[in-house]
Amino acid sequence: MILKTFGWSFAVTALGLVAAVFYGGWTGFGVVAILSILEISLSFDNAVVNAGILKKMSAFWQKIFLTIGILIAVFGMRLVFPVVIVAVSAKIGPIDAVDLALSDKNRYQELVTDAHPSIAAFGGMFLLMIFLDFIFEDRDIKWLGWLERPLAKLGKVDMLSVCIALIVLMISAMTFATNAHQHGGAHVDKAQTVLISGVAGLITYMIVGGLSGYFEGKLEEEEEREHEAEEEAERTGKKKPAIVLAGQAAFFMFLYLEVLDASFSFDGVIGAFAVTNDIVLMALGLGVGAMYVRSLTVYLVRQGTLDDYVYLEHGAHYAIGALAAILLITIQYEIHEVITGSVGVILIAWSFWSSVRRNKALAAAEGKASGSDEKTEVSSGV
Repeated sequence: MILKTFGWSFAVTALGLVAAVFYGGWTGFGVVAILSILEISLSFDNAVVNAGILKKMSAFWQKIFLTIGILIAVFGMRLVFPVVIVAVSAKIGPIDAVDLALSDKNRYQELVTDAHPSIAAFGGMFLLMIFLDFIFEDRDIKWLGWLERPLAKLGKVDMLSVCIALIVLMISAMTFATNAHQHGGAHVDKAQTVLISGVAGLITYMIVGGLSGYFEGKLEEEEEREHEAEEEAERTGKKKPAIVLAGQAAFFMFLYLEVLDASFSFDGVIGAFAVTNDIVLMALGLGVGAMYVRSLTVYLVRQGTLDDYVYLEHGAHYAIGALAAILLITIQYEIHEVITGSVGVILIAWSFWSSVRRNKALAAAEGKASGSDEKTEVSSGV
């Protein structure tokens, strides 16, 4: 089952790591490995969400999402989007950006390094909003209760996430951005650039969130119409047009999943800039990670086992928050990619370990409860 589900992911991983060695030596190998682990760790919650929606779809639409959808996710968001970010931030054409990345790496590195403050501000704000919206939501299951309970109460204040994000952006612009790191060790004032880029990241997050909410609303409307049609068919004895309604619902599900995939892809792509500026290594690492999103989604649909590890979503979002902070700090200071990648892995591993401990504690409690019931039954029988 594991090999059948993850076989293609294992193959792509092997090819990606070999290509990294040929392209960038063992340093390239390490960067791609870190990016792959980072992308995979951030994709756990993506896979869980995808699987929960995908279970409602027919086999045909599941296949469409897992084939066409993964092509969009890999080639669209993880290959094209990094080029667009570099092209816009460095103010050059996309073709020129690719040409520089492949033919003149030194010049490309200089452009990306000089553009890094704007990239970091844009990505830092986007990731920070994802983290804040998660941490301020009142959830039934809490991982770090001592922290999440008071934050959930504060989250009842409208627009709190946006206010905090803007405050963080202002502080970053007045501190890190006034002495931003550039190529050659130089430092310049990039306060205005950071402010504009940060606001753009915030706007992008709100647009993506709005589109996700729009498609989710459409999906709920279609499901409600289908339910009403079923009730009407039962009352009148008429045959319900199941194919048309199911097709509409599945179509909106597909659109909704694609928008969700895009929003989840932002954190991986933006976070990758905190690890490396090399577009080839970035594409290899994120491509490998995207394959595991597909495999994890398929595994969840077929088995549903990762749903038991309830803290994984928390760990992924804490990793996103850590990446946001790291990106903003790197406007002025350089942080080694090993540190950046390790933070996410440690948080995911910690949340997984906490989930395992929770499951064992629940199993033990159920065992004691069942044992007490058996003794009660024996006593009453005597």
